[in-house]
Amino acid sequence: MLKIGILLGDDIGLEVVPEAVKVMRAAAAKTGLQVEWQDLPVGKRGHELHGNTLPQVTVDALAKTDGWICGPIGHNAYPRNDPTWVMPPLRKKFELFANVKPVKSYPNIPSVHKNVDIVFLRETTEGMMSSSVVLAGSGEFQPNDEIAIGMRVVTRKGASRVAREAFEIARTRPRKMVTALHKEPVYRLVCGMFARECRKVAADYPDVRFNEVLIDGFALKLVMKPQDYDVVVTTNQFGDIVTDEGAGLVGGLGLAPGLVVGETQAMAQATHGSAPDIAGRNIANPYAMIMSGKMLIEWLGRKRGEEEATQAAQLIDTAMYKVIAEARHLTADLGGKASTTQMGDAVAAAVRENSDK
Repeated sequence: MLKIGILLGDDIGLEVVPEAVKVMRAAAAKTGLQVEWQDLPVGKRGHELHGNTLPQVTVDALAKTDGWICGPIGHNAYPRNDPTWVMPPLRKKFELFANVKPVKSYPNIPSVHKNVDIVFLRETTEGMMSSSVVLAGSGEFQPNDEIAIGMRVVTRKGASRVAREAFEIARTRPRKMVTALHKEPVYRLVCGMFARECRKVAADYPDVRFNEVLIDGFALKLVMKPQDYDVVVTTNQFGDIVTDEGAGLVGGLGLAPGLVVGETQAMAQATHGSAPDIAGRNIANPYAMIMSGKMLIEWLGRKRGEEEATQAAQLIDTAMYKVIAEARHLTADLGGKASTTQMGDAVAAAVRENSDK
């Protein structure tokens, strides 16, 4: 029995998360996967009910789950200088250390490149992202009007565990290849530590090919020939940039699902924002959230040894490919005329119709 939390988030989160859960429920029913679902408040709803965008009741409940699906948070519209209105620090609070972001092209969806299938892993607890690297205070400061200073943190533990997650994922893929991105010739200490830890982990996976590419050269190569890459692992700031670049190659953030993983829990969270300009119109593309949910089930299947979860994830993947290929139930940004609900219904129906249990 898996226990999965449902956090709707804000704006279009209230529309796309239910579609993802609908598809996940269909896949679980098809394979016999037992799941206990728990609705939990977060974001604006959390503040309305409990006076905080991340209520303690939600934190306590999440600690008892295997993972959760979280909709986008509309923090740009939150009141400033009020500690009860913040971007919920779920990654930091639950030590979710790796952001897994696949980018995949589809034959009938316009994109810069075809035949792209890359999984990016970005370390999320260290690097130059100040809110993630300090216990108190800030990771950056400005001593006077002319100078601003920021710090970058890389630890052996942080580098090693994100690298290991990358190799574990690579083992499940046909090409079985990991590429580590860094700039070790310039940042000898911080990038050097990251590179060395990746090499150490690589020695434990002789069945997986390993190579290293300098981050600036990779930015060029990714634009020119993304088909050369399979699983890519890097540090926080570098990963924040190249994952958006990768999404741009296959059609944009609407096609960019994501999963943030820890040692024992994971959070499904799409890359895109809360899109308040289209909220409430039932036109948002649910692809990224549905596939984020699929990634959560897939990860739990691997971590927990739940074969039914692995099968459920495969069903969702096959169903989404079918719906996109048929192009009859796609939202406007994908070239169709379907609503958010209609696309979600189509994917759920394709899951139920699949003859392979």
